[in-house]
Amino acid sequence: MRYPASEKLEIIRTVEASHLPVRQTLAMLGIPRTTYYRWYDRWSEGGLDTLADTAPHPGSVWNRLPDETRADVIDVCARA
Repeated sequence: MRYPASEKLEIIRTVEASHLPVRQTLAMLGIPRTTYYRWYDRWSEGGLDTLADTAPHPGSVWNRLPDETRADVIDVCARA
């Protein structure tokens, strides 16, 4: 489930204000600890704007053929 930045901040503040341990509070909210701490780190470094979702964009595609090899494969297929 995706949360808007404002809701992420509300969750961070709820956990901080809770008298219960962080682990227990997050369990009650249904938020994984790794997710919470990732949000918390981003928020503490850059504020509310850093909590907004960004589109995923891989740096490279692991199974992409180099252009030269791709051209060779297309050539072979065209001759068959």
